[in-house]
Amino acid sequence: MKKSLGAEIFVLPTPAWVVGSYDGEGKANAMTIAWGGVCCSKPPCITVSLRQATYTYECILERQAFTVNIPSEAHVAQVDYFGMVSGRNVDKFAATGLTAVKAGSVDAPSIEEFPLVLECALLHTIEIGLHTQFIGEIKDVRADEAVLVDGVPVMDRVLPVLYGTGAKSYFKSGPYLGKAFSIGRGFMK
Repeated sequence: MKKSLGAEIFVLPTPAWVVGSYDGEGKANAMTIAWGGVCCSKPPCITVSLRQATYTYECILERQAFTVNIPSEAHVAQVDYFGMVSGRNVDKFAATGLTAVKAGSVDAPSIEEFPLVLECALLHTIEIGLHTQFIGEIKDVRADEAVLVDGVPVMDRVLPVLYGTGAKSYFKSGPYLGKAFSIGRGFMK
């Protein structure tokens, strides 16, 4: 029997993404988020949800663009740091030694050391409550060649960082389980 935990956000896992943006003066900023995901196939879109009090919120509205930088396990300490301090007060790139690079298709920075970057133009904002959902249309995806198999990024090469909401902890993905739209065929009649 399952125990009721109430209305909570215990979704497992969530991504540990780093959202890149420029402020009004062109200073690169980055913020770790866990409230994000895919929301549309055509046009290809993702969502990130931010509190209005964040510096990144202001930056995205200012430039109408952002990047979603997907880090590998090797950068989990930098990912954590990006979520602990505000870009209003600190140059996060200088503090961590990571490199901000201008995105190729939108007015936002990406992180050179992270293996996978989605470049997004702001399409919609939706005020929900404590958070605002930013819907970004993916204009380009840039990936290190080392994480590609047959031209697409794969989990066991990207080694993305995952976030556990209840434990407030970082995790890594586990072993390959099987091919999607294939391993369940035994239940089809």
